[in-house]
Amino acid sequence: MAAKIKILLMFSVSSTILFFLSVITDQLNVYKQRSCSCEKCLSEDKMFQFHHVSHSVKPFLTAKSELSEEDYAWWKHIQRERGNYSTYKAAVKELFEIFPAEPDYEKPSSDRCRTCSVVGNSANLLKSHYGPLIDSQDIVIRINYGKVKGYEEDVGSKTTHRVMYPESASRLDNTTHLVLFAFKIKDLQWLKKVMVANPALMKHAHVVWLKKKGYYPSTGFMTLILALHMCDEVHVFGFGADSDGNWSHYFEVLRNKKLKTGNHPGQQEFAVLEELANQKTIKFYRGY
Repeated sequence: MAAKIKILLMFSVSSTILFFLSVITDQLNVYKQRSCSCEKCLSEDKMFQFHHVSHSVKPFLTAKSELSEEDYAWWKHIQRERGNYSTYKAAVKELFEIFPAEPDYEKPSSDRCRTCSVVGNSANLLKSHYGPLIDSQDIVIRINYGKVKGYEEDVGSKTTHRVMYPESASRLDNTTHLVLFAFKIKDLQWLKKVMVANPALMKHAHVVWLKKKGYYPSTGFMTLILALHMCDEVHVFGFGADSDGNWSHYFEVLRNKKLKTGNHPGQQEFAVLEELANQKTIKFYRGY
């Protein structure tokens, strides 16, 4: 009888140990499978998953990118591009005879946390004193003509990527990557040593995130969506209209008080931004 009790006890203890080992192993596997070492990875975020998993898109144009004719038709419509799909493919082929087949940016890894500052140009950055916080992130993305010199206390001094329309590109220092949203084939033909956002990502921002509101998204909004694909943790600064509803800039005086948000769906873009912040998908700093 005593022998049977001992056997039962040993069986019970063994089962308990195996159970806990199984639980610990599962937890370790989950940890190993994480895409980053941040407290929360964007890949684990429900709002990002909802927009990304069912509408997966690569952020950058590569030599292997396959833009569908449907996506090309959307892209072509933006600036009334006259070239056909074959002309586009030929331009891309020539582009990657100069460019590396894949853009050089840090890929996800379970042992690192890629943090990003997306710095818009809103006047609400003045007197914000966000400079040190902006510069403390691994990647600092600035948009169009956003100035740094003279505004370091509020906007920081670090720039790793600058997103802009190709025809307005100015000379950049050798520590800054140029990221562009190409609106027509000619934009692909002069480029050298830059990263090109995938036209499919531009459509993704308009159709999936903005539900086709407006003519097309602003460069700032597309940069935000790009950052969601590049980074594990996104900090957003310098977005939002002024008290008159205009997209005024911190580095210049707005002359046209009727500008509002131009051809872009400013209210819809800001609503998405606020929802991302409310869901803690991003960290949004509203300025002064």
